[in-house]
Amino acid sequence: MKLIIQIPCLNEEKTLPLVMADIPKKIDWIDIIETMIIDDWSTDKTIEVAKELWVTHIVKHIWNKWLWVAFKSGQEKALELGADILVNTDWDNQYPWKYIPDLVKPIIEWKAQIVISDRQTKKIKHFSPIKKFFQWLWSSLVRFLSWTDVPDTVSWFRAYSKESLLQLNVSSRFSYVLDTIVQAWAKRLKIESIKITTNKPTRESRLFKSIWQHMRKSLINLFRVYAMYNPLKIFFLLSSPFFLVWIVWIIRFLYFFSQDPVNTWKIQSLILSWVCLTIAVQFIALWIIWDLIAKNRKLIEDNLYYTKKNYFEKKVK
Repeated sequence: MKLIIQIPCLNEEKTLPLVMADIPKKIDWIDIIETMIIDDWSTDKTIEVAKELWVTHIVKHIWNKWLWVAFKSGQEKALELGADILVNTDWDNQYPWKYIPDLVKPIIEWKAQIVISDRQTKKIKHFSPIKKFFQWLWSSLVRFLSWTDVPDTVSWFRAYSKESLLQLNVSSRFSYVLDTIVQAWAKRLKIESIKITTNKPTRESRLFKSIWQHMRKSLINLFRVYAMYNPLKIFFLLSSPFFLVWIVWIIRFLYFFSQDPVNTWKIQSLILSWVCLTIAVQFIALWIIWDLIAKNRKLIEDNLYYTKKNYFEKKVK
């Protein structure tokens, strides 16, 4: 069984040696352990440092393509290299490598196809109370929408089986972590979590400037991805308030009309009710269109799965 440990990098000449220092040399039931960096157009000596540290594989972008493309590049390269398991980690040495054996164990034992680390954010000392609250709130929202029990939905320290790599198609342009959870739920990929502790931060995040920006972008991406795989729930929630308002106002109009059909018609209630009904029907129409698109996407993804499987099997041979 072959394990590839993937590290996305952007100007990480200082932190890369820290990350590489604790890579496990041996893991039970793993025959080959290789490392791979995805260089997202670094302008420092990241590539030179990686070569000095004997990184097994280097994938280089010719311009900055952001984290989601870096993950996708590593995903494709890992399949091309015949990896049975891909471990993805952060580039700032936040996640201790000593947990890699625990991270891959559920996949080796056929208990899961994706394993996500739980940083236990409530216990992280350098997280502010407001950051801890929003981490909890965000993870709760993702768990509710994806019907999963992942405690830490935004953790980047994850292990993916070969089967999950073939099935996942990352499309989010901000962060892939939420995208893959929703997809895993939609495609019935088993997810498990392991508890870990984190290292002290080496620098501030470069992915977002503030927690508010992170929440805003993540919410937009979550809506898009969730609507791809479960448009019924999204548009049901959007149309329901307008249906309720329509029912209330149409009943109000009918009541006053029955009391005095000649002089008291309450025309404003009738107009408002039909406006709400029109909006609700438009949401239903959008749901039907989006549902047809989602079904078509599923057929395309099924075809893409077998195409990738045949392609990468030939590459490995």
